[in-house]
Amino acid sequence: MKDFSQTEEQKLFRNSVRSFVDREVIPTAQELDEKGEFPRELFQRCAVNGYFGLRYPEAVGGMDADFFTYCIMMEELARGSLSLGAVVAMQTLMGTDLVFRFGTDDHRQRLIEPALRGEKIGTIAMTEPDFGSDLGGITTRATPTENGWAITGQKMWITSATMADFFTVAAKTDPEAGFKGIDFFLVERGMPGVSVGRKINKLGVRASETSELILDNVQIPSANLLGKQGTGFKNLGEILCQIRVMTGALALGLGQAALDSAIKYSNERQQFGKPIAEFQAVSHKIAEMGTQLEAADALVCRAARDIDAGRRDVKLASMAKLFATETANFIADECTRIYGSYGFAMEYDAQRYYRDARFLLYGGGTSEILRTNIAREMGVPANRKK
Repeated sequence: MKDFSQTEEQKLFRNSVRSFVDREVIPTAQELDEKGEFPRELFQRCAVNGYFGLRYPEAVGGMDADFFTYCIMMEELARGSLSLGAVVAMQTLMGTDLVFRFGTDDHRQRLIEPALRGEKIGTIAMTEPDFGSDLGGITTRATPTENGWAITGQKMWITSATMADFFTVAAKTDPEAGFKGIDFFLVERGMPGVSVGRKINKLGVRASETSELILDNVQIPSANLLGKQGTGFKNLGEILCQIRVMTGALALGLGQAALDSAIKYSNERQQFGKPIAEFQAVSHKIAEMGTQLEAADALVCRAARDIDAGRRDVKLASMAKLFATETANFIADECTRIYGSYGFAMEYDAQRYYRDARFLLYGGGTSEILRTNIAREMGVPANRKK
């Protein structure tokens, strides 16, 4: 993110994160991918560095930084390892935000403050085996009981579920109300009926463990309803722009890593007596990759600044996520082409960038959903569940 209005403090922070990534993340990124295990040591190092509390207020142990600064951090982490970036994104935003905003003082003291210190892990559970983009169609049910709620359902693609201490679970409190019938509940590991299912063997971001979550008549107290009944989708919407722009920042980091790798390789690889970078076919690829990345950077920067200004521009955030993530996939693909057959070899990072980039296309809205949202915001009518 190259916004020219960055403060000196933001520049110093970027240099600090970049140094950490160059020194500790990049040298281990390939090994993390090969093992496919939760990056425990780097996770704790991020906690020690204060990254988990960056966007939270000082009252709960955070740093009260603005959203642009947060995106700087996410970009740099993804440049080193998108797996680590995905884990940190969950811990710092989706997996903790609703509990922080709508939980009780006890929840914040017992779960959020330790989570910001890296002592507990949080995640969010929305997607189901048959419902991803169609959140309004989820079948997990929350039924009122004498003392609270009973939750039953199955969740899929849950980041860090194997390690999580608490889950922000989306469930229907009114099955007939579509999106308006969705609410979020705090569910803790160890509650009767909570179990983590199979770990999903993924193409990319392999060190970000992803699993099923099974909820079998889980009894929770009324205080674990996060927000007033019927406001869950609205409350999620209040951070959805942040999620999308943050994902755009992750895409910038991965795109930069792939571009840097392609430039380095093309200057080293010799064919016909000279570096392949001197061939127009290769140099034009690099020029296009760099141009697309600069355009994506400008869009993500603008969207991040918009959020810091207190605006929630759905169209702009959707555009930023759409363009940046598609750009990252384009750059990763071109990187493997520049590597030629070596781009198909597991010993080089090019293939990891190509695999990891696919992850960016799904979280926060698929490209197809985003295009529909953008068109709607531009005045093009589209069908939508009420």
